[in-house]
Amino acid sequence: MITIRLTAGDIGRIRFALSPVWEIVTSVRALSNNTARSVHGPWLQKVRPAIEGDDLTLLRALIPPVGYIPDFLTPAPPRRSTSLESGLAAIAGTPYDLVADELGKLHTDTPHPMLPGLIARPARALELITSAMESYWRRAIEPDWRRMRALLQEDLAFRLDELASGGIERLFRNLHPSISYRGDRIEIDRPFCCDGEPMAGQGLLLVPCVFTWPAGLAVTGAPHVPTITYPPRGLGRLWEDRQDTTDSPLADLVGRTRAAIVSHLDLPMSTTHLAHQLGVSAPTLSVHLGILRNAGVVDSRRDGRTVLYHRTALGHQLLAASTSLATSA
Repeated sequence: MITIRLTAGDIGRIRFALSPVWEIVTSVRALSNNTARSVHGPWLQKVRPAIEGDDLTLLRALIPPVGYIPDFLTPAPPRRSTSLESGLAAIAGTPYDLVADELGKLHTDTPHPMLPGLIARPARALELITSAMESYWRRAIEPDWRRMRALLQEDLAFRLDELASGGIERLFRNLHPSISYRGDRIEIDRPFCCDGEPMAGQGLLLVPCVFTWPAGLAVTGAPHVPTITYPPRGLGRLWEDRQDTTDSPLADLVGRTRAAIVSHLDLPMSTTHLAHQLGVSAPTLSVHLGILRNAGVVDSRRDGRTVLYHRTALGHQLLAASTSLATSA
C-alpha cells in the first residue's frame, strides 16, 4: 500500500496537469504489459513495427515491466498543460547526484547491463535518455497526440467540475478503484517500491495518463512533488474507428459535412483540428458548427486560448439512431 499524507495546506494545493513525458514512460511499460486484445491493442499493432531499435532498448532498461521507475523521468509539470520540450528540459536539468541515486535504486530493484554505465556518467546518461525519449515520442505517440490530448482535456474538465461540485471526497470517490481518500491521507492499493516520504507542503499533483491503464502510478519520494497518475474516463473510445456517416440517414437529414462533424466529435476538438480532419476551411466549418450548436447537437467550452467542440447528449443519440437505421436497412 502506498500512502501519501496530506496537510491542510496540501489539500489546498491539489492540482491537475497533462504530461507528454508521463505518456512516454507509461507507454514503454504498456508495450511490455499489454496485448493485441487489450484496450491499447490497436495502438500496439500500429507502432510496434516502427519503434524497435537502440532508443527503445535504453528506455526498456529504464522502465521495466513492473517495479520501480526512476522518478526523475517523470518531472512534475509546472502548468496544467505542458509541452514535450519543457518536460525533456526538466529531465535534462536533474541534479547528477539524484540521477545516479535513482538509477542505482533501479539497478538494485531490476538489474540491467546498461545501468552501471549510466550511473557512472550521469551527465551523459541525461543526454542519452532525453534523446531516446524524443525519438520515441516522434515515432510512437506524436501521430496520435492530438486525439490523446483531447481525451485528457475532457477528463480534466470533468475532474475539475467534480472537485468544484463536491470537494476532495467526491473527486477521489471515482478517480480510480485503487485510489482512496481517508481524511488526512491518500491510499493507493499498489506495492510500495522505493524509500523516502513526500515532502509536506508541496501539495498533490494528479495526472490523467492514457497509457497508465489499467492501474495508476505514484511518485512519492523526496524531493519530488507527490504525484498520482490515473487512466482518463472514456479511454475505450480512444482507438475506436469513427463511424462512416457518408451515406447515413443522419447525412440525409443534416448534410454530409455536418454529419461528419458530429461523427468526428467523439472527443473534443478545436476548429483548427476538426478542419484538418475533415479537409474543409475553418470559416466554412465555423458556420456548420454554429448551426449544430444552435440546434443543441454540439456544444463548446474554452480550454485556455482554445475553444473545444464536443457532441451533446442529443448528438450522441442522433448518431446512434442513424447507425442503427443504417445497419437495419
